[in-house]
Amino acid sequence: MSATTSTALSRDLGDELRLLRETTTRMNGRQFAIYLGWDPSKVSNIEHGKARASDVDLAQIMTACGKDLGYLQEFRSRYHNAFDPYFAQVSDNLRTIAMTEALATKITAYDILTPHGLVQTDNYARALIDETGIAASAGVEWGVQLRMERQTILRRPRPPEVMFYLHELALQILLGDLQTREDQLLRLLFSTHMLRIVPAEAKELAVHTKCTLYEFGKAAPVTYTETDVAKVFAQSDVAVERSRALFRRLEAVALDAEQSKRKLMEYVSALRKDAHDPGPDLA
Repeated sequence: MSATTSTALSRDLGDELRLLRETTTRMNGRQFAIYLGWDPSKVSNIEHGKARASDVDLAQIMTACGKDLGYLQEFRSRYHNAFDPYFAQVSDNLRTIAMTEALATKITAYDILTPHGLVQTDNYARALIDETGIAASAGVEWGVQLRMERQTILRRPRPPEVMFYLHELALQILLGDLQTREDQLLRLLFSTHMLRIVPAEAKELAVHTKCTLYEFGKAAPVTYTETDVAKVFAQSDVAVERSRALFRRLEAVALDAEQSKRKLMEYVSALRKDAHDPGPDLA
């Protein structure tokens, strides 16, 4: 075992080892350490992603949990890059991002084409997931359920500090039927205490990549982006500083809370007008 800087993936896989211990043995962390002949802090550090387990350590853990060589090799292949400052995952792997959100004390995000997942309605998320097919392996409803479960962090007694920057372009291309789009706009309207609209005039910011910066009490910050094919986590100082520079720029050009509210009301009003417009008389 070697001490190192934890990452989003090392914390996720460490927690997977904790869950494995709890579901296959009746031992708590201290008892498990004694069984393996380890110092109790070693189990704790590995399960919290604070220290890298060696191949021998992993073999001993898997043996104690009754797992075979195939299971060990599969886990070791994922664990091999757990402490890298950059790593990518397939798009339908939501465990790491969900755990990152749950542990974060501050979340700052910028989205261009769609509202952030933490402020999406269930019907809008359903339309988006159905359109992109990112939950094809497990089903659209599974993807919607997980997205809604992730949003519970905003309802905790001590939620993370959050700020969502959203380019106005996203308001212009909302998916779904009229009711779905209106409900999503209203969800954003009632979230302006943590939302800032980036006006359409800031066209140069529409060509940036969507980005989320997660900050933690004791761990290093992580910047994150995603596409339809991969989720990418970066923990290097360079990547984090680039994210901070982008958010400083967004803060300077984004509408304030009251302006964002008025902008959203414009879109709600326009949508309702369209819903009641009978269209041209073709008689």
